[in-house]
Amino acid sequence: MSLTGKILIAMVAAVLLGSLTQQLLQSPELNSVLRYILNDLLSQGLFLLGGKIFVASLKVLVVPLVFVSLVCGVCHLRDQSSLGWLSAKTIGLYLITTGLAISVALILATWLKPGAGVNMPLDADYTPPATMPLIDVLVNIFPTNPVAAMAEGNMLQVIVFALLIGIAIGRSGEFGDRIGAHFNDWNEVLMKLVTVLMHFAPYGVFCLLFTLFSQQGIGKVGDLLVYMLTVVGALLLHGFVVYPLLLKSLSGLSPVIFLRKMRNAQLFAFSTASSTATVPVTLRTVEERMGVKNRVAAFAVPLGATINMDGTAIMQGVATVFIAQAFQLNLAMTDYLLVIMTAMLASIGTAGVPGVGLVTLALVLQQVGLPLEGIALIIGVDRILDMMRTAVNITGDSMVSVVVAKSEKAIDTDTYQNLKAGEQE
Repeated sequence: MSLTGKILIAMVAAVLLGSLTQQLLQSPELNSVLRYILNDLLSQGLFLLGGKIFVASLKVLVVPLVFVSLVCGVCHLRDQSSLGWLSAKTIGLYLITTGLAISVALILATWLKPGAGVNMPLDADYTPPATMPLIDVLVNIFPTNPVAAMAEGNMLQVIVFALLIGIAIGRSGEFGDRIGAHFNDWNEVLMKLVTVLMHFAPYGVFCLLFTLFSQQGIGKVGDLLVYMLTVVGALLLHGFVVYPLLLKSLSGLSPVIFLRKMRNAQLFAFSTASSTATVPVTLRTVEERMGVKNRVAAFAVPLGATINMDGTAIMQGVATVFIAQAFQLNLAMTDYLLVIMTAMLASIGTAGVPGVGLVTLALVLQQVGLPLEGIALIIGVDRILDMMRTAVNITGDSMVSVVVAKSEKAIDTDTYQNLKAGEQE
């Protein structure tokens, strides 16, 4: 059986068994022994431990893989002056896709009216986490201590430091050649480690989802069904219509092949709900399965995991309209434009902040004068939607990587066209 098939089976089994466990734990007739086994030993014991170990195993690879890969890509650039143009194209495409994402979300939410007839509790309370001023965010992109940046997992600082090291190696002649070859060896070793880890994916996915659904269940889905369906519809439209159209029009490559090769990475992202934790799998998919050269993939993928928040932007757009409709407040066209601009800037300005979706949503609501109390209602289903929007986020990272690579003549089209390229043995 393929790895995709194994992961899908693990996901379905985890959702069903986790939801059943949650129902049993809510029953007052369940005896204490079974409650202890289901909750303490399994849900909050064995499976919680397995899920945390799996995510930790993914995250431990992120910083070394991003740093080594990016150094390799930059130091082997024949013309390092092209790095600025490569960066501009990548960041520009990320901003364009984020703008399209939130526009799609606003149009769909305005049409479906998910907040119509919803009585929002005025006494609900939500305090958004503190955010840094934009100037501090921009200053913090540049590392003062690269070791601390790596220890803290500050990806923007790691990327900047890797770019500087790569440029220096590329300009150091024979000394740089020796160091560059050493980084190439490390890159191969880390990629092999990702391949080994992927064999344990079905077990890690099962542990993560079983723990989630055994505690949360799917009972809250019915309370906000229209809101959830609107978000899901916008995510599917962006992921399976907007991205393929952009890919085809900008690169001429087949969107069908792209989506087929993205399945494993999307399932990883769905189960972990973390673009950063999925970076090793996304990077491996883009390089080995799609044939994108390291110099493009190593820059575009980790940068996208940090600043590209298409899925989050979709949630913000739908949530903004939902809260406005629930409080029976009207948004003018200028408000919609303000939502689009704020969400695009916030997707970069709050990069790396825990709970980034709700943080940026609070910023958007403040800009258009909507009450922050509305966030309290959607928090209950946000964890489930977070998994889906993370899958959309990493799909956008990969699409931009492929488009930029095609424009830079840094993609092996034979590898891209080969459906078997880079598959697990």
